[in-house]
Amino acid sequence: MVADFASQIAAGDVFIAADDQDQFQGFIVFYAEKEHVLLENIAVHPRAAGRGVGKQLVQFCEQAAQERGLAAVHLYTNEKMTENLLIYPRLGYAEVARHAEDGFNRVYFEKRLV
Repeated sequence: MVADFASQIAAGDVFIAADDQDQFQGFIVFYAEKEHVLLENIAVHPRAAGRGVGKQLVQFCEQAAQERGLAAVHLYTNEKMTENLLIYPRLGYAEVARHAEDGFNRVYFEKRLV
């Protein structure tokens, strides 16, 4: 991964999840593209795994998309991330494509919001 987090933070595209003691739990990166939001990256700290942090971050992204009047959230994951391939459909995302890109076999998902 070659993400430029400094630029993404400066653009306001990175959001952090913290617990009630301000301990880092995870982050999500997303931004508007045309008529949808692209959920580019999401990660949960191992100590927060299994506590619903990832689901809450995805819901935050979806709410932000709706507030911006956008019709959908798009995302992709590496086909080797088999857990992701199970999680996203449970969150209402439909697989829309698979193809190789930048040396990775990617699986593309979409969730319509309206």
